[in-house]
Amino acid sequence: MQSTGQRVVITGAGSGLGRELALRYAREGARLALADINDDGLKETRQLVADAGGWSFSQRCDVRDFSQLAALAQSCEERFGGVDVLINNAGVASGGMFWDLSLEDWDFQIGINLIGVVKGCKAFMPLLLAQGNGRIINIASMAAHIQTPGMSNYNVAKAGVVALSESLLAELQPLGIKVSVVCPSFFQTNLLDSYHGPDHQSKNDMAKLLESSPISAADVADITYRESEADRFMILPHERGRLALEQKRADPQVIYQEMFKLAARRLQQG
Repeated sequence: MQSTGQRVVITGAGSGLGRELALRYAREGARLALADINDDGLKETRQLVADAGGWSFSQRCDVRDFSQLAALAQSCEERFGGVDVLINNAGVASGGMFWDLSLEDWDFQIGINLIGVVKGCKAFMPLLLAQGNGRIINIASMAAHIQTPGMSNYNVAKAGVVALSESLLAELQPLGIKVSVVCPSFFQTNLLDSYHGPDHQSKNDMAKLLESSPISAADVADITYRESEADRFMILPHERGRLALEQKRADPQVIYQEMFKLAARRLQQG
């Protein structure tokens, strides 16, 4: 297989989609910088990358801490001489009705799923600007477009990632830096390992959505790779997600009515 030789950074690479993205790029001959707070997960991903014929180094990194992201960028500059693809993938799950969510729940969710992406972009921006090229891929969610009840802080964080990505798309295009944002629906992964919130019903509902997905994390990684390489900005891996977004754009009230029903069902379940 032809090697792309791309230098790729992936946060949240210790499991789930981050690991599958690492394997997908490894098969294309990329050199990988793998970051996560899970040391054991990083070790496993590095071994899988090596088994796939790829090369990587790993570095523990909490995306809430800008200094750790800046250190990761410095490591990439020293080891790679730059970065071709930055994938801001690290994220956590959460849920609960708005009145049950604490401000700490909001801070935790926004701090990782939104501000963590902001800090990732900020840490690597000097490298990208100095090169005058590169690609940023931000992992958001269909929750940015279709706001399911019982997930308000998650919905807001992911909508923020889309807004950030659209802003960067416009600002960076004249400078030769490309941007994509990925908005999958729920898919088969270990997202619930990071679940944070007061509502066990939300966690149970999310588990059902994860289990019922027609595609896997590996599928999402493959779609992300192919469509970002084709310079597509908005990447929507799930067909049902695409159809729901089309329906919302055509007649938002139809989607709102469905959300009313879901909220009523949640309240009946207690």
